[in-house]
Amino acid sequence: MVVVPTQYIAKTASDASLHLKKMQPPVETGAELLPHMVSELTRKDHKSPPPASPRCWLVKFAPFRTSWTEIVQRGTFTLRGVRSPVARKHLSEMRVGDPVLFYHSQKDLAVVGVMEVSRDAYPDPTSSDPRWLTCDFIPIRTLARPVTLKEIKTEARLSTLVLVRQPRLAVMPLSAQEFQILAEELPARLPFRARTGREIDERVTGSTG
Repeated sequence: MVVVPTQYIAKTASDASLHLKKMQPPVETGAELLPHMVSELTRKDHKSPPPASPRCWLVKFAPFRTSWTEIVQRGTFTLRGVRSPVARKHLSEMRVGDPVLFYHSQKDLAVVGVMEVSRDAYPDPTSSDPRWLTCDFIPIRTLARPVTLKEIKTEARLSTLVLVRQPRLAVMPLSAQEFQILAEELPARLPFRARTGREIDERVTGSTG
């Protein structure tokens, strides 16, 4: 025998009719359905814009202030003391995940590693003026060998590189091709001096005379 809870038992005919109405789903008219139909069609037809492709960058910093080796050891790097309006604009355009080349400035003058933006631009804590910005980065990998500025200047495909045209700029954008050349192609070649000086003859002939 099935026992029905008392709250579901209709006591009168009118109660039964009312209970039946409550159990039946409401019937929607065409006018009531229209907003739902439009909303569903809009949801299906709407296409979100594709995510923006990561932009590539190059950041310069003096190794006697913070070297690439120190960045790798710490696992993080915060750019400090950038006071150029152009560089500040570039910092404001950086986004988390953007690939960044790290360049030893003032000494060594070479691209040495690859980083990634880990925090979007925020006020530089070394300045009392909140208009000056910085970003945080994490090291990704060390290049197979440093790529020197001297070598960069001999590469025809890098003739328009901002690093060559505006050597004092601390933060600059790179095209995808420029990034590929600096991060992959040039480090994989023989060292620059070995390709242009006496060392190349020694490597080929074994002679040191």
